[in-house]
Amino acid sequence: MRDILRDRWLYMMLLPGIAYFIVFKYVPMYGVTMAFQDYKPHLGMLNSPWVGMKHFERFFAEPQFWMLFRNTVLLAVYNLVFFFPMPIILALMLNEVRSGGYKRFVQTLIYIPHFVSWVVVVGIFYLLLTTENGVLNEIIFRLTGDKIAFLLDPDWFRTMIISQSIWKEVGWGTIIFLAALAGVDLQLYEAARMDGAGRWRQLWHITLPAIRSTIIILLILRLGNFLDSGFEHIFLMLTPTNRDVGDVFDTYVYVKGMTQAQYSYSAAVGLFKSVVGLVLVLGSNWLAKRFGQEGVY
Repeated sequence: MRDILRDRWLYMMLLPGIAYFIVFKYVPMYGVTMAFQDYKPHLGMLNSPWVGMKHFERFFAEPQFWMLFRNTVLLAVYNLVFFFPMPIILALMLNEVRSGGYKRFVQTLIYIPHFVSWVVVVGIFYLLLTTENGVLNEIIFRLTGDKIAFLLDPDWFRTMIISQSIWKEVGWGTIIFLAALAGVDLQLYEAARMDGAGRWRQLWHITLPAIRSTIIILLILRLGNFLDSGFEHIFLMLTPTNRDVGDVFDTYVYVKGMTQAQYSYSAAVGLFKSVVGLVLVLGSNWLAKRFGQEGVY
């Protein structure tokens, strides 16, 4: 208590963050009970009848379940394989830039897309890729005489989703890695150069090990959102022709919960996603510690 009283102003600075998590993260968890009820708005959560695992059984028996599961997992794997390494690679490249002014200019340039809404991003790609006077399609037409229906062809859907995510968020994702790289002792590089190590050797034996714990922690946190494909992004890109490859758990919850008012059923689907994320976080954290790395906790 003496320590708390002594540092009371530091603890006071924690209050806004604590209040945020209590109000927006912990209090809404009470709504999870809807997944085990036949929720009726006029009865409320306290008086709605309990149905146990009924909605989960229905969800797993739905014909769309495996289609939704496949689409969600594939997008999650693509994000993990193609998107996750990009901020690391970009941060390593920026770390090699010696001109401070040029480095700041590039950082500013790649941060800007993060502040652009998904509506604007999808609109930009629509103007580039549409078959009706789309810039890219006009170039392809002049070169080959054909046009590609990027926005309608299901085969292009996942490629566009990952490309848009990389363009929008990869720059912002470099911030944490650049901060980790700034803490690397420069004397290590000087010693490596004296031993004859080139840039690649320094990168492999000094830079990457220095940010390894940061990479592992961010990977564990990303696995917690493994099935979170980003509702707004996917929803804006969906068309009747690509729905078979684009429908994911998030869009399914929206359709069932908001447009069809199946609140308990959609809550069950959302809870299923959360449980999978929790299992992945616990499992990946255990594996990280098993291999001698620092986990999240």
